[in-house]
Amino acid sequence: MARLINGINGPFIGKAGSVIGYTVNGVGYMKGLYKKRTKKPKEGEILNRKKFAAAHAWLLPIKDFVKVGFKGYNERFQGFAAAKSWLMKNCMQVTDGEIRIDPALVKISSGNLPLPENIQCSLQEPDTFRISWTPNWEQGFRYDQAMVLAYRLEFDPHGEVLSSDRTSGEVLVTVDPSPNPYHVYLAFIAADRSRQSDSVYLGEFLVGESQEVN
Repeated sequence: MARLINGINGPFIGKAGSVIGYTVNGVGYMKGLYKKRTKKPKEGEILNRKKFAAAHAWLLPIKDFVKVGFKGYNERFQGFAAAKSWLMKNCMQVTDGEIRIDPALVKISSGNLPLPENIQCSLQEPDTFRISWTPNWEQGFRYDQAMVLAYRLEFDPHGEVLSSDRTSGEVLVTVDPSPNPYHVYLAFIAADRSRQSDSVYLGEFLVGESQEVN
């Protein structure tokens, strides 16, 4: 049995005969009942499944972060689903059926909030990143807050929205020493959380070493 929403002319949720109704981000959709597949999937389908699984695994540890970073991406996708769609379309390299995700191409935030100029990242201490930019005193953006993600692949990432605003010109982020490199990203979010910026990839770093990996 399906349940009507907003009256007879609105979308419905549930099963009605051979049709299933559902909504995503307030938009109504319908699809047929699932039928067991008898044909083997084609090579393209298998590869697409692998891409989907790889994107899901890469983003799952930072799910809460990209839910904020991709908020309001468009009317069909936002949050985790939007981040996954972007990654699959723009960040994958396939060689002999093997999938590699390029961290330098990944977005962890997408939006139209302007970024400050002269963004840089360095190791201030063996376990501390110093991320700096030119302070912005423009009234409309001065209270935007920094969003920093330091991601060790296959390990727990370090991600946070910091209290540092644009006028501070820098943030210091302390992370755990590790033989595995960190991939560092920066974005900004409005103080009222109404919108956010695109993210910037700041590089790959070995914490405890004196210089950047590349």
